[in-house]
Amino acid sequence: MSHTPGPAYSAKKDAHQRRLRRVEGQVRGLQRMVDEDSYCIDVLTQVSAATKALQAFALELLEEHMAHCVVDAARTSDEAAAAKVREAAEAIARLVKS
Repeated sequence: MSHTPGPAYSAKKDAHQRRLRRVEGQVRGLQRMVDEDSYCIDVLTQVSAATKALQAFALELLEEHMAHCVVDAARTSDEAAAAKVREAAEAIARLVKS
């Protein structure tokens, strides 16, 4: 029976959790800004910062996926590699549309 490794991001789980907590803090800051009737442009500036932080996180996950999951699939078979590349391309398309 073969062992299936965990997600590519497992090795950096603590760093990822810290990054996500920072994003969570940014979102809570947005909630406070709305509660305090902050100026619209200031709120939008913070929305942009939170969005960029999530995009950076997504790109890092994608890089890890390509470096580990796709490479491992390529070592397995051409079919497995093609499936992982297609999966990554679909994820990239979702990121680009967002």
